Formats: sequence, structure tokens, C-alpha cells
Amino acid sequence: MTEPSPQPVDGPHGQPQEADRLRDILRAPGYLKILAFSALIGIPVSLIAFWFLAGLHELEHALWAAIPHHLGWDTPPWWWPLPLLLVAGVLVGLVASRLTGGGGHIPAGGLHAGATSPTALPGVVLAAAASLPFGAVLGPEAPLIALGGGLALLFRDLTRTPATPQTTALLGAAGAAAAIAAIFGNPLIAAVLLIEVAGVGGPRLFAVMLPALLSSGIGALVFTGFGRWTGLETGSLGLTLPLPHLDPADVLWTVLIALVLAVFLHPVLEAGRRTAAFVSAHVLPRTVLCALGAGACAALYALATGHTPADVALSGQATLAELAADPHAWGVGALIAILLLKSAAYALCLGSLRGGAIFPAVFLGAAAGALLAPLPGLGVVPAMAAGMAAATATIMRLPVSSVVLVVLLLGSSAMIPLVILAAVVSFVTTELLPAGTALPSAPSAEERAADAGSPKAAGAP
Repeated sequence: MTEPSPQPVDGPHGQPQEADRLRDILRAPGYLKILAFSALIGIPVSLIAFWFLAGLHELEHALWAAIPHHLGWDTPPWWWPLPLLLVAGVLVGLVASRLTGGGGHIPAGGLHAGATSPTALPGVVLAAAASLPFGAVLGPEAPLIALGGGLALLFRDLTRTPATPQTTALLGAAGAAAAIAAIFGNPLIAAVLLIEVAGVGGPRLFAVMLPALLSSGIGALVFTGFGRWTGLETGSLGLTLPLPHLDPADVLWTVLIALVLAVFLHPVLEAGRRTAAFVSAHVLPRTVLCALGAGACAALYALATGHTPADVALSGQATLAELAADPHAWGVGALIAILLLKSAAYALCLGSLRGGAIFPAVFLGAAAGALLAPLPGLGVVPAMAAGMAAATATIMRLPVSSVVLVVLLLGSSAMIPLVILAAVVSFVTTELLPAGTALPSAPSAEERAADAGSPKAAGAP
């Protein structure tokens, strides 16, 4: 008589243990096929994402550097953003009102991890190409997520892989991750970002995660300080790296910076939502009007400070590198002007043009940090680290992704405790502030999966 196969040991409530559940999922033939297909999808998606980003960069360089230089200007004149953003408003308005998918989701609504229908990809690409290089105060991450997810589903259909809600959700996430890794240059931030955007675990996950994240940051501060003050060692799992030189003043100023940025940027996001509601009534003319408003903010900044209007226009990615390299190149007046006017242009673009919200948020946080760095006992690096983390967590409401992104940008683990503290404080503060205007509800992940993967969507009767 044969022995019965061992059964999974039940947990305390009579449920199979999580390890057994995971093992069953991994052993399923369908899942292994999806895993293999995801690995193959990463190759063409990454190549297309690379050329998409390269094309956007070359067009931006031509519009904001090559053409002005050819016309005899070292930097674009103050009025330069007005015609460019007029063109952006017209093109995005036409795409949003006439093409399938409306050119992608509205940036003020945050990132979405659901798979994009392949039929919406032309509108996504056109709207991004009309927005980002022409001066929209937005980044490329949202179009990349949509592009990667849509391409993954397109390749699935071309290979005649069964279109089910499961394959739609998993392959869409895999394609989005492959594309988003191209802009951040790191697969870790892509994976963390998509986990948080997808909302796996819902509010309960955030409720459990925030205390753990905050406690780990505070614990790191305590251990760092005690080790430096006493000269004693406790032993740790890690490489031998120089310990961060963080003072109590850094911690106190970090909390204040996080609170101030949450209170400052929350109305900016609310203004973006109100702009989206305003544009939705008459898409084309009001998109043009908002784009011109963003151009006027950039022109006013150039007139008032003598700096290039590109500081306010565009995502801020290039200007962020310049700010980090030489924060003192901007005076107090210029930093205040760029914070106010780029925030105004940001709000207008969030509700009217197409792109992502992360890059401008990171820049605004860095500019705020550079402005506040002269505070007693603070310093430029801790101030900019706290500002970037607080601004990103406030706008995106993704605290873990904000921490990982800022740490990767800094290229050092020295500021991790301050970055965690700033992200958690700003995130909690933002969540406690009034919710404000709600955008039209986006379809759920299940509805997107059903729309993209059902037989009806595939053309069956």
C-alpha cells in the first residue's frame, strides 16, 4: 500500500501556509509560460522604450538648444515657450478629443498600472511626443508605463497567446516594468513603483508598511548617532561604508521640510485636478489655453530672473542635474520664482497635457531643499534629499517608491534615514489633508483586463 502524499501544513486558521501557496502557483504550467513570455517581452519592449526616449530627447534638444543656437541665442529667449506650448496644446487637444484612449490618462490622476489596450498606443505616443519635448512640465514615466503594457499585450496577440484576465494583468505589468526601467536606469525602482501603483494589498498594506518604514528610519538614525558618539560597534550585515554624519538639527529640519512641502504641494495637485475638470468640458480649446498658461509661467520666470525659460518648462530632469552640481548658481529670488512659477505651470500641465508627475515633483523638492539649505545646522545635501523625498511622496502618494528613487538618485545610502523620515511625514500629512476634487473614476484593473483580454475585445461575436 502506497503512502499518501504529504499535505501542506495548515496555518493557525486552517489555511495553507503562504509558502505552499506560492509553490503551487510557481508549479502551475500556465504561470511558468507567462514567466518565460515575460522574459522574452522585456527585449523588444526595452528596445522600443529606448528609441522612444531617445527620440523625445533629440526633439527636446532640437527645440530648446539647437534651433535657438542656430538663430543666434545662447539660451532660448523669454517668449520661446509660448509658441512651443501653443503647438503642444493644439496637438494634445486633438489627440485627446479624437483618438482612442485620449492620449493616455490625465497626469493629475496619478500613475496607473493596468494594461493599456494596443489600440490606444498611437494616441499615447503622439500625445507624449507633443507634450514632453515642447515644454510640458511633466516626465516620461506615465507614457512609458502605458507603452510597455500595451506593447506586451500586442506581442501576446501576435503570438496567439490566450487572452485571459490573468495574462493581461501579468504581461501588462511585465511590459510596463521593462519600459519604466529604461528611464530610471534601474530595474529595482521599476518593480517597487509598479507594486505600489498596483496597490497590491490595498490600504491595509500601507497601514502595515508605514510604521515599519518609519521605525526602520528612526532606528537607523539612532544607531548611526550612537555609533558615532560612542565610538563603539555593534556589527552589521553589510559592506564597510562611511557612516552618514547626521545631526539632530538635520532630523528636526527634515520633519519641518516634509510638513511644509506637503502643505505647499497638496494645493498644486488639487489645482491640477481642477484643471482636468475644467478641460474635460471643452477639450481642445481649454487644453490650448492651459498649455499657453504654462508657457506664460516660463516666460515670466525668464523675464523676472534672466535665467532660461527651460528652468520652468520641461520636466526638470536636466535642470535638476545643474541644480545638484551648483545650487548656489540660483539666488534666493530665483529659487522662490522657480518654485512658484514651475508649480503653477505644473498644475496646468497635470490637468491638460500628457506625461508623468514624478520628475517635476523631484525637481521642486530639490529646489525647495536648496532654498532652505542655509538654515542653521542643515546643509545642502540633507536639505535636497529631504525635499526630493517629501515632494515625491506628496505628489505620488507612493512612500516606498519615493525612498528608493531618491536614494538611487543620490547614489549613496548615507541619507536613507532622512529620506525615509521625510517621505513618511509628507505622505501621512498629505493623507490627512482634505481630499479635494475627484477626477472621473478610472476603470478598475479587472475592468481593464476584461476589456483588453475578453473574447469580445479580441473581435469575437
